[in-house]
Amino acid sequence: MSSAKTSSNAEDYLRMYRQMVRIRTFEDNANQLYLSAKMPGLTHMYSGEEAVAVGICEALRVTDKITSTHRGHGHCVAKGAEFKEMFCELLGKEEGYCRGKGGSMHIADQSNGNLGANAIVGGSMGIATGSAYTARLLGRDDVTVCFFGDGATAQGLMYEVMNMAALWKLPVIYACENNGYSEYTRTDEIAAGSIIARAEAFGIEAHQVDGQDVLAVNELAQKLVARARKGEGPFFIELMTYRYHGHHVGDINREYYRSKEEEREWKQNRDPIIKFRGWLVAQGVVSEGEIDAMNAEIERDAAAAVEYALNASYPDVSEVDMHVFTDVEHALSQPTA
Repeated sequence: MSSAKTSSNAEDYLRMYRQMVRIRTFEDNANQLYLSAKMPGLTHMYSGEEAVAVGICEALRVTDKITSTHRGHGHCVAKGAEFKEMFCELLGKEEGYCRGKGGSMHIADQSNGNLGANAIVGGSMGIATGSAYTARLLGRDDVTVCFFGDGATAQGLMYEVMNMAALWKLPVIYACENNGYSEYTRTDEIAAGSIIARAEAFGIEAHQVDGQDVLAVNELAQKLVARARKGEGPFFIELMTYRYHGHHVGDINREYYRSKEEEREWKQNRDPIIKFRGWLVAQGVVSEGEIDAMNAEIERDAAAAVEYALNASYPDVSEVDMHVFTDVEHALSQPTA
């Protein structure tokens, strides 16, 4: 783990650990809901990548914005979302963050600055850049972080928005979660050359960091967010990480594109939660017993939230066109400036 001052930052460290465990626990429960045929549709597990979302989101204010991906539960939790509303959303219940209409791949929590997940690969890049431009126009010092995967670097939108962000020096950080695979293909087979060089070509300062080290991620994020607030953006980060599950919950037999030995290596020797737990205990920040108690509390919270969501109500049929259509005639009749 990265070195840090343990005496003054113990509370911050414990919060980061807790948030990573909350993400892992949420994903474990979401996966079980799918396997038991209680959750509709597909979902994409974030397990293994927790240090990325937590390390970055812990550097943000509530008013700062993020955009997310189809693998977005971790970002949602890290930005402040609650278990109950999240499980309700995944199960299509009216108490979900999007009243059950967004589901796993379109969950949003604007009260905490999460502008939403996006099922389109790279689809939120324009939204994030627009959010940063809005902050600039309104004279606010809010920062926007755009999370996306390595596969999204093949999307032309990325280069259009980075060009704009660089020209206008927008307060946006492009966070590329490089988990080594673009769906079922190794990243080095679909991405020629250097990923960070793509950003540098636009004059954007770019960094690569170990995405399994939450302290390293947070240290870099703190610095870049502070600079973005002062008008020194945009920035680009490539975070080297790994997903423990398949591309989605139905991707079970993965031997045809990656080995069990590779998965075992990452889980046993590079797990971000295990690494951080060991560091916290070694530094005297917390005891093993206290960590076990914290983990058990989170598991109880998740179980209670799942039970609540399973018994919650679905939206009324009268809501079928709510938040979907707008009154075009009314909109067109309004006076324009």
